[in-house]
Order: sequence, then C-alpha cells, then structure tokens
Amino acid sequence: MGAWNDYGRPGGLYRRMRDACAEEWQAYTWHPFVRQLSAGQLPLPAFQTYLVQDYLFLIHFARAKALAVVKGESLAAMRGKAAAVLAILDETKLHLKYCAGWGLDEAAVVATPESTETVSYTRWVLDRGLHGDILDLEVALAPCTVGYGEVALRILADPARQAEGHAYQSWIDTYAAEDYQALARAAAERLDALGDSHGGEARFASLARDFREAARLEARFWQQGLDAS
Repeated sequence: MGAWNDYGRPGGLYRRMRDACAEEWQAYTWHPFVRQLSAGQLPLPAFQTYLVQDYLFLIHFARAKALAVVKGESLAAMRGKAAAVLAILDETKLHLKYCAGWGLDEAAVVATPESTETVSYTRWVLDRGLHGDILDLEVALAPCTVGYGEVALRILADPARQAEGHAYQSWIDTYAAEDYQALARAAAERLDALGDSHGGEARFASLARDFREAARLEARFWQQGLDAS
C-alpha cells in the first residue's frame, strides 16, 4: 500500500490539479470531521447525518459513473466504468449495515430528504458530465474516489488515531482496503491518461478550477455532519 499522497504520476494531471488547490484539498482530506473520526471523538449524530446523506449521494454518483460509460472513449474505458458503477452500489451496503443498527432500513434512508450539500454536489457533478466531455466528467468524479482513498491512508498514519475499539473502524477499513486503494489509484492514473489524450495541458486552468470546486464541495459535505452534532 502506497503513501497517502502518491496517487497518480509525478507531473501528471492528477497531481498537478491536486497541488493547484492544495489549501482546498487539505481542508477536504483532513477536515475536522476526518480528524475527529480518526481520533475516535466524532459524535455519533455527526456520523449518522453524514452516512445517510452519503448513501443518497452515492445513488447520484452511480448515475454519474454510468454517464461515464456513455461518454467513454473506448470499450475498455466503458467496461471499467461499468465495473465502477457496481462498486459504488456495493459501497452502499456498508451504509445500510450501519443504518440498520440505528433502526433505519433502506426505505427509511431513501425517504430522508437530501440536504442542500448533497443536492449541490451531486447535481454539479452531473452538470459537468452532461455539458463536458469524458475528461470534464472524470475530473469532477475523481476528488471523491481518490480523496476517500487518501483520507483512509491519512487516518492510518495519524499518530492521534484511536487504535483499539474504534467505533468507525469498519468505515476506515473499507477505504483503506487494497481493492478500494486499487480503485483510487486507477482513477488518478485515468486522469493522467485522459490529460494526455484529451488536451489536459491546454485546458488545465478550467480543469483545475473544477477539481478545486469538487474539493470544496467535499469539505462542505463533511461539515454538514459536524453541524448536525
């Protein structure tokens, strides 16, 4: 397993965009929500609010990944995106397992109103995909996919992490697992490849702006949990 900051290749599009929004990226990947979760100090209402909204988020994120199948530039890319849709749908099972422990079944979770943060983030991603090409869409998607991989590795490297009896250990394990890490690495590598093939250098300013916006929306998504606690 690599370090939390070694996704993508040196000089590739992914690292260049991440470095161009270093402040926003830090605010997202090491948000107070994440730091409290790592230390085992995150209030349960904060995690509950986040997890229910993240379930609703993933429904739309799966649709955005499905749009990437439509916009895929090759059969191999389409197969990869189809597999990613299934991976996201599997990810929701963790959410439902937690929610079942609180007496919430899937119908109750789906019936929960989407928060402003959920609506603004998911519709923004879909808008970028509908109005842009495959590179625009992948840039909008990657901060979630790669960022969660980085978050998990940062937690594992955190000296303040609660090592025993962690209430949210299964959440951490999901994103630190090698299968998810492989998914995150592949997403960063795909951005690098699309940057080469789809004019990433000429479009860097606009792509970096979208990457920054996605990081900002991710930080707001964490914050809604803390605001509810």
